[in-house]
Amino acid sequence: MTLPPHPGIFTSVERRYAEGNPAPELRMIDGSDPAGVPVSMQLARRTLYDRSADPAARTALWHQIAERGRLDADRSDWPSAVVWLGLPGLSRTASKIVRSFRAERQDVEAELVTCYLEALAETGPETPDPGGHILRSACSRTWTAWRSVRPELAVEDVEHAGGRSPGTGTGTDAVWQADYEPPVRPSGLPAGLRITVPAHRVEGVRIGALAQAWGLAGTATDPRYSGRGHRVATLSLRRVGRNG
Repeated sequence: MTLPPHPGIFTSVERRYAEGNPAPELRMIDGSDPAGVPVSMQLARRTLYDRSADPAARTALWHQIAERGRLDADRSDWPSAVVWLGLPGLSRTASKIVRSFRAERQDVEAELVTCYLEALAETGPETPDPGGHILRSACSRTWTAWRSVRPELAVEDVEHAGGRSPGTGTGTDAVWQADYEPPVRPSGLPAGLRITVPAHRVEGVRIGALAQAWGLAGTATDPRYSGRGHRVATLSLRRVGRNG
């Protein structure tokens, strides 16, 4: 597998496990021995993605990989090594998502690895076609995650967000209204702030970008509340007509 030209999880794992063989070894079930024969990581990975290989052997390998993924990470290299085995099935999707959403490669790789490990954990000994199930599930979940955050992508040019230039679009009746309500403070009740701007200025721009454009970046910089710290403000948007 060719190393991607991007620093991130994929590159780090690829370099670390290119020559590794963590214990216990994977075993190839080829019919010659009921218990299978030991197989190197390199041969196992080639077999996993070789459509001409015995489907039963590939299925047995994926079931073993799912089991290895549950081993104690403090005592075994397997929880990380299973990621190395999944990279060929994840790398193409990573590149497509990066191109489609102009996303950071590192963020996409992290999401793919998380979804891949979740799919591995859900795979049981009776799961049919475990390899297909694991990779399809991981890639599908990651696509869904990035589609859900697509409207929140920040842009540098607020005026041209959504591909429209200022002064064009839906007319003077189409406006967006933003209400900024600071929380109550010991010093008293702060007054609310209402801002109305033309729709073409905010279409496709996340709330964080709007806050920066309106001088509120110091108090409302990220619409995704993480649960840490104290809420400093809320910023809501709604589309209204001429008469509000």
